[in-house]
Amino acid sequence: MAGRAFSVCVFCGARDGDSPAHGRAARALGQAIARHGWRLVYGAGDVGLMGEVARAARAGGGETLGVIPVHLMARETARRDTRGLVVTETMHERKKVMFMNSDAIVVLPGGAGSLDEFFEVLTWHQIGLHEKPLLLLNSEGYWDKLLELLEHIVEQGFADEELRRYVQPVASVAQLCERLLAARSSATA
Repeated sequence: MAGRAFSVCVFCGARDGDSPAHGRAARALGQAIARHGWRLVYGAGDVGLMGEVARAARAGGGETLGVIPVHLMARETARRDTRGLVVTETMHERKKVMFMNSDAIVVLPGGAGSLDEFFEVLTWHQIGLHEKPLLLLNSEGYWDKLLELLEHIVEQGFADEELRRYVQPVASVAQLCERLLAARSSATA
């Protein structure tokens, strides 16, 4: 973290979803990231919740690092006017670059891509490759079924009890920021 701002990787939907609450939460998170002087690391798209978080962070004067694979440049309307833009060859490389440039990971509502990103960093934690905080913004209970699935996996003996520790569900952006502030304090201590 030396030489750069505390960096928050946000994985989320490239769509808005049906609930306006998710867009409000995405904007609130982007505003909070800027207000705290943190850097947003995100998928570089200007669409869906991803675009909401990034526009709010930039509007608040926040620093952003967008990471996008070349094949999604047009589809996700990559922000070319951002100072920090990394274009990768593959989706896997995108996830790795986002992860390596962050101090904490936040997952907002999203679809299959967000689940892929979540499970990859969760697996990396499970096998000991990192100890970065992994937070699920469970706005309007969006991730309840995922949390039930994780419980089921543990109950059925396919993961140790400690899997529960690796994922921190939070119900609001305020709770999320409290956890991120604690993580930042731990990282600088």
